[in-house]
Amino acid sequence: MKHGVKIRTLSRTRRGRKALLRGLAVSLIEKGKIQTTSAKAKELRPFAERLVTYGKKGTVTSRRLAATSLGEPKVAIIKKLFDLATKYADRQGGYTRIIKTGRTSAGRDEAVIEFV
Repeated sequence: MKHGVKIRTLSRTRRGRKALLRGLAVSLIEKGKIQTTSAKAKELRPFAERLVTYGKKGTVTSRRLAATSLGEPKVAIIKKLFDLATKYADRQGGYTRIIKTGRTSAGRDEAVIEFV
């Protein structure tokens, strides 16, 4: 039994998992909605919501933390994140929603994660 294990490894090393989440988060910020496996979507949700919380604060420190979390992406991505965060100024969390779309022919559970 896997008692106390709270992270999905997604069959990757720590560095690979971090890179995957960064890439998914950048895509989610750019497009607003992405389709992926349900396990990846469930791991991405807290990561993306933390970024939106940084965006809501709007300070220089939070901007640097967001850039570090995303792996120093283009300035346009950070700017878009902080513009997106103003939409959620009066909301206390729950910025994303996961919609399960079912199984694919390959047998994996697919889901769509999007900003509310």
